[in-house]
Amino acid sequence: MVKPQPFGGRPMHDVVQELLDEIRELYRADDVPWCVGYSGGKDSTLILMLVWMALAGLPIEQRTKTVYVISTDTLVENPVVAAWANRSLDAMRAAAAEQQLPIEPHRLTPKPEDTFWVSLIGRGYAAPRPKFRWCTERLKIKPSNAFIQNVVSEHGQVILVLGIRKTESQARGRAMRRHEKGRVRDRVSPHGSLPNSLVYSPIEAFTTDEVWMALMQYRNPWGHSNKDLLAMYRGASADSECPLVVDTSTPSCGDSRMGCWTCTMVEQDKSLAAMVTNDEELSWMRPLLSLRDALDIEDDRHLRDFRKMNGSLLVHRDRLVHGPYLQSAREDWLRRLLRAQTWIRSHGPDYVSDLTLITLDELHLIRRLWVFDKHEVEDSLPLIYAEETGEPFPGRPLDESISFNAAQPMIEVLREVCGEDEQHYLLLRSLLETERVYNTMQRRAGLLGALEGVLRKHSFADEEEALAFAQSRRAVRPDRDEQQPLF
Repeated sequence: MVKPQPFGGRPMHDVVQELLDEIRELYRADDVPWCVGYSGGKDSTLILMLVWMALAGLPIEQRTKTVYVISTDTLVENPVVAAWANRSLDAMRAAAAEQQLPIEPHRLTPKPEDTFWVSLIGRGYAAPRPKFRWCTERLKIKPSNAFIQNVVSEHGQVILVLGIRKTESQARGRAMRRHEKGRVRDRVSPHGSLPNSLVYSPIEAFTTDEVWMALMQYRNPWGHSNKDLLAMYRGASADSECPLVVDTSTPSCGDSRMGCWTCTMVEQDKSLAAMVTNDEELSWMRPLLSLRDALDIEDDRHLRDFRKMNGSLLVHRDRLVHGPYLQSAREDWLRRLLRAQTWIRSHGPDYVSDLTLITLDELHLIRRLWVFDKHEVEDSLPLIYAEETGEPFPGRPLDESISFNAAQPMIEVLREVCGEDEQHYLLLRSLLETERVYNTMQRRAGLLGALEGVLRKHSFADEEEALAFAQSRRAVRPDRDEQQPLF
């Protein structure tokens, strides 16, 4: 079979010039601002280069509307790619000002309450899986959609310029062809889920080889080296990149893509493993690979509560569906993460001497979730931080009116009274903490209901007893939906 010629046998220069003319025509057609999705990878780099080159070819008086460059940093991106993208944004900002281009780069991050580590270590969400893909919504969709919706609120409409291509995958190709049917102009399609948002995909027909040919032929206009970008891809042996994600129809960033280093949506993070193997200078990332592999175990039931987050029981195929990570597991994940961060800062090259895997804002929020939401009055986070970093935790007391050091004698007494009965200890600890919280309120309405909820959640000695109870309830109500909690 004869391999098709690049660009259909046409000179690449002619194809690129046609695209530049098209971009200029669309840009001048109206006052609708543009948002260009930029991840630092090959497709988004080429898209932004084309837009940049098109605007640079316009007279200054015709550069009338803003082009927002939005880059979503999940805070768990592959550190090499994240550093590349962040340096690129800084370079863009300076170059756009110097060249008098209306291009505004923006680095978007999830809110502290939505970050990966607050969700996993703080709340106890199990590592993401195809049927429990909680990460994409919180880390990518919400930050990008919030920015886009703000632009729409201000201007009434927005055009999203994306580096999506039909040859990326069969699913992507089908989705793009479906949206083509609703095109309001020759090249602009309505977005499937964002109101008043249109999608423009200039390189939708490009192959991967054609993308790289264009990147190698044209100089990067904000000063970053496309040859260095190619070297980064070669080192990762990655076949794609993480696109701007604005809805759940976008595939996850697995399958060797250079996305989040914590990604458990695939069996193996091939890009991170390849970077560590192929480049001795990147061997400092080995602790990240080890932690990622520890998160990605086939059966983690021993690390998770046999109850759901709200204390309910759910049976599937005669087994309880386990809920959040146990306190011991969450404390262990935090230890491993801080240990990796401390080791990398000490043993890695100078440019990662201040690498942050988890921010202080996240640590403060995790601490509050553990103590106030989960009643873990041991307040173990400061001690874990000190032991793993060798430095005192830089946080203030959780509540000026409470001394959690005073809780230690109570904890010791409870441990002595309960002995090896962990469920009994958890029950008494939660009851006492619930009563203490309500005792600080002017109105104690709701205390009895809260205490009843604690008693219900901790009413089983172990998982076996809870399963027997749930199955007995199922026998009484055999018509009940299997996916509906029984208790």
